[in-house]
Amino acid sequence: LLEVEGAPDAVERFLERLAQEAPPLAVVERVRAEPLRPTGEDGFRILASERVSEAATLLSPDAAPCIDCVAELFDPGDRRHRYPFINCTNCGPRFTIVRDLPYDRERTTMAAFEMCASCRAESEDPANRRFHAQPNACPQCGPSVRLIDATGRTLGVKDPMRAAAAALVAGRILAVKGLGGYHLACRADDEETVAELRGRKRREEKAFALMVGDLAAAGTLIDLAATEEGLLTSRERPIVIARRRPGARVAGSVAPRSGDLGVMLPSTPLHHLLLADAGMALVMTSGNLRDEPIAHLDGEALKRLGTVADVMLVHDRPIQVRADDSVARSLGAGWTHPLMLRRARGYVPTSSNLPLPGPALLACGAELKSTFCLAKGSRAWVGHHLGDLKNWETLRSFRDGIAHFERLLAITPEVLVHDLHPDYLSTGYAREREGVALIGVQHHHAHLAACLAEHGERGPAIGAIYDGAGIGTDGAIWGGELLVGDLESVERAGHLQPVPLPGGDASVREPWRMACSWLLA
Repeated sequence: LLEVEGAPDAVERFLERLAQEAPPLAVVERVRAEPLRPTGEDGFRILASERVSEAATLLSPDAAPCIDCVAELFDPGDRRHRYPFINCTNCGPRFTIVRDLPYDRERTTMAAFEMCASCRAESEDPANRRFHAQPNACPQCGPSVRLIDATGRTLGVKDPMRAAAAALVAGRILAVKGLGGYHLACRADDEETVAELRGRKRREEKAFALMVGDLAAAGTLIDLAATEEGLLTSRERPIVIARRRPGARVAGSVAPRSGDLGVMLPSTPLHHLLLADAGMALVMTSGNLRDEPIAHLDGEALKRLGTVADVMLVHDRPIQVRADDSVARSLGAGWTHPLMLRRARGYVPTSSNLPLPGPALLACGAELKSTFCLAKGSRAWVGHHLGDLKNWETLRSFRDGIAHFERLLAITPEVLVHDLHPDYLSTGYAREREGVALIGVQHHHAHLAACLAEHGERGPAIGAIYDGAGIGTDGAIWGGELLVGDLESVERAGHLQPVPLPGGDASVREPWRMACSWLLA
């Protein structure tokens, strides 16, 4: 809420420039103005934030370091030279450090770090790039890094960043505390090291993500068109899936039997330093064991990753919300948006506009690649990727994520939407909530409706949904549907021939069972 006073033509120019010249992280949806009686004000002030019944300010996602901060990071003459937590108003942590709204320092995990005089002067100067940058800090007053072993003992090294990079070059496995959780890292060109990480992590075949220092290094690993370059350098910094270049210096165990590689650029100053010091491409995969969510709490990470990592690079800024790396693929020239394969860090919690307004509701999702969605009126907030909702650890993350979103957005759901499958943990969660109406939605109708809503359409439409299994309205397992309908209802116009699933879910994990079933059919 702005109160602007001045000559009428100057105020008019201000309103025009407000949307055109907004700061890099600002999203201006619309500008509404109403006249006020002049009061004679001639200064610039930001007043204290007020908490209202509904979230008046939307929260920004985490943003990768801006060009100015990266330049300072590597400038020997700058007071933040090689400081792993450098940030400004135009970049840095947001969603993963926020405990409550309005977004002020005392409601973030930076509350324990009191700004020194120099940082406070920057934060209070309207002409400074760090004006009101809530995570603002420096080596004298902010978070710090240390290197520990698998027991949690601090290692006596002069420079933890350089020591961690040296460990990677030497072929050791490193756990790294990042922005929304821990990574497991190792050098990407050594087959023995990558295979060792794969064995310790209990990840048989699924490809590992890679991190490189810049576009030039990425270009030695994957084919880069302008769209891939734009994705890699965007402030969201997703893992970008692209075609592997012939002769790429990557161990075979990184992405077995795949012609593609997933590559990302550094998403934090800490990662910038690690890549610069190591001087090579690194495996940078989620810090978890198979079927578990990414570790983000320090004690939890030590317990879960201590059997995987040889050493751990940690810091003392708490992570409030776990957020895995986002994964995207370019659809080529002419497409304005990438194909999102996993939506998390950098994209969440941005909202989407809905084609139809509705009540305050929570959609609980299904089971695989779990997430949730809060909606109210004509706006919806899809939560961050959580993993497969099959165990207690992921269910706890699911519950915590929903509670955090409801608190941040000040939304109390009146309606809970769930999948028809009675055994999904998300369905069980919905049925445990009291005082709300429940709506069960068929799995593939949900996909059609979500696709329509994403593109601002109400239907009718023909939907080809090849998604795998979902319980149908007749109680049978559906999979491979042609649906005709809209947001409210659908008809099943066509489908694959149904065959038995020998062993139920076991037939998904052991596809030879389905081969037998089809041969019999």
